[in-house]
Amino acid sequence: MKTTETRKGAKYAGYRSFQYLEPGTDYREFELAKELDRVPSRTVEVSASQEDRVQRILDEHVAVSLHDHCFVVPQDFGDLAEYRRQGRDFTGYAGMAQSGLDAVFDCLMDGTATITSKAGWKWDDIIYDLGMRLSDIAHQDFIVRGETLADIKRAKENGQIAFIASLEAATAIENEVDRLDILYGLGIRSSGIAYSEANTLGSGLKEARDGGLTEFGRQAVRRMNKLGIAIDVSHSGDQTSLDTIEVSERPIFITHAGARSLWDTRRMKPDEVLRAMAAKGGVIGIEAAPHTTLTKKHPKHSIESYMEHFEYCADLIGIDHVAFGPDTLFGDHVGLHHYFAKQLSIRSAHGTQQFEEVEFVDGIENPAEAFPNIVRWLVKHDYSDGDIAKAIGGNVMRVLDEVWFP
Repeated sequence: MKTTETRKGAKYAGYRSFQYLEPGTDYREFELAKELDRVPSRTVEVSASQEDRVQRILDEHVAVSLHDHCFVVPQDFGDLAEYRRQGRDFTGYAGMAQSGLDAVFDCLMDGTATITSKAGWKWDDIIYDLGMRLSDIAHQDFIVRGETLADIKRAKENGQIAFIASLEAATAIENEVDRLDILYGLGIRSSGIAYSEANTLGSGLKEARDGGLTEFGRQAVRRMNKLGIAIDVSHSGDQTSLDTIEVSERPIFITHAGARSLWDTRRMKPDEVLRAMAAKGGVIGIEAAPHTTLTKKHPKHSIESYMEHFEYCADLIGIDHVAFGPDTLFGDHVGLHHYFAKQLSIRSAHGTQQFEEVEFVDGIENPAEAFPNIVRWLVKHDYSDGDIAKAIGGNVMRVLDEVWFP
């Protein structure tokens, strides 16, 4: 199969997920959503010279998404339950070839990993999910496993994308800290503490009373430090987040969130948490999942409200501590939220805030368009090359240099 040159020199040969198997014989086939041009999401308008600068910046500097789900959902949500039960997620390779990314923290199916349970987060489901995705990745050479800084740098040099397997919560380890070692051995390089619901480590944002990090949680944080697993508190409650930052000997990530001062919901982080995270050297990735990073100035979710959160955080804690974790996927993200509303604690995340629901987040709808549009927006708003380089990947690489081994 002939290799084709795509955006930013990415060498993509046209591979489609699980093409080494026979659909209908080896697995059930579903009609999937389009990876590109599914909806009329706009491209940020820039001049020809600005577009040249955008492409040069993406060529010269490492671009890392702190949080995305690079899989493709079914076109018909009537198929979603059975698609999820199969545990065979299709990666959007063609879309990723247009993404401008050199590395992506991919959180797999996570809380929607409902292979053996309707509730998700079960150990068997997490392992099944991880193994299935990595098996598919092993059968092509465009997206490669990212487990060290050298892997990311090599992916950039080779026109590839480093896939950093991650978890949004450590719920699946239950009360067994050694399971973190197993996850590390299987390729996990980043993990959240809790999702919306509390677990054995600490409280999630859904809990009315946040009891903070448990003693087992403290043990788990210390083990993740020793292993070299990056720690994420995006979905953790405020006290659990603060406790995690205090206990961790290494910088932590808030891989996908925004500023509560701009949009007062539990899903956003208060200034106190943002300052504490930055004081320990950490980084926040700005979140773009539908109806999260809204603002009073931009109550209709789009790249404008998204970037308002970026600018607020950059002003509050400094450009060295801000990055991007768009949290996008290929297909109807709003529909997915509706389908898994209880599972993903959507109501708890939104609280009582009123907003206009959108069909998609204009300008940052999927992994293919997110980073190119982010860089266009930054160029259009006169950010320097140095600050853009920090925000799109440099800050993340700095933290990983302190967290990962070797």
